[in-house]
Amino acid sequence: MKTLYVLQGPTAVGKTELSLLIAEHLGCPIISADSRQMYRDIPIGTAAPTAEEQQRVRHYFVGNLPLDASYNAAQYESEALALAEELFRHHDRLLVSGGSMMYLDALCHGIDRMPDVPPALRQELRQRVETEGLASLVADLRRLDPEYAERCDLQNPVRVVHALEMCIITGTTYSSFRRREREAAAPQRPFRIVRIGLNRPREELFDRINRRVDRMVQQGFIEEARRVSPYRHLNSLNTVGFKEMFRYLDGEWELPFTLDRIRKNTRVYAKKQLTWFLRDASVRWFHPEADRAALLALLA
Repeated sequence: MKTLYVLQGPTAVGKTELSLLIAEHLGCPIISADSRQMYRDIPIGTAAPTAEEQQRVRHYFVGNLPLDASYNAAQYESEALALAEELFRHHDRLLVSGGSMMYLDALCHGIDRMPDVPPALRQELRQRVETEGLASLVADLRRLDPEYAERCDLQNPVRVVHALEMCIITGTTYSSFRRREREAAAPQRPFRIVRIGLNRPREELFDRINRRVDRMVQQGFIEEARRVSPYRHLNSLNTVGFKEMFRYLDGEWELPFTLDRIRKNTRVYAKKQLTWFLRDASVRWFHPEADRAALLALLA
């Protein structure tokens, strides 16, 4: 049976390096599941595979969108499934690698079919963001759905507003509605899915995150952020790293403080990723280096 291996884990855990080894072992390309690496012009800030790495193994869904493109998990599900169908004509095994939680869930379980949101409600919540600030809506989300608030990116107004919309419309928590939808309508995929999780001890992971930020600056991240700064209103740039760097470029923060905030916010995001991934009991967990032999044995 055709098999889709899904390599997932928190940011900076070591997915890129290991995905290259696995893809070479399987003799297949890599299907990326990173919602920010899809955008062109920001490879440093998104830690996208380098040109050399993409020469080594072909990657899909990397640098394929302009910054102003609108894209979501439902589109990813549709396009990734179509791509997998095409690639399975030539490969018995394929590899997906990434850390975007909703994109991975959409591909493996199907996107949640959410009810339509009345325009008046959406406008009301967006207006509250403008007048009261995002913190007010975050407080509502913590009250209405503390479970989802623990793993949601609470600095992302789009996700906070969407979760509140679903809580209000469905009369239940966004978390429980998502679970019911998944259980009731989980699609059958025409291939086997093997989910592989990568993790490290917390101190080790956090050290890698801290060192990655330093490396990004050395590679020219400040210049990259300055180049795209005029487009900061776009959703593609509403992400950890760029949000903090824009405040430095505006003169609001000093550089050492900015880099500390990027490190801190990236660590917070990594913890949210792990909380999300650990819910799935089917995931087989490995240390990217210590368990490499066992992982390759799984792929044999």
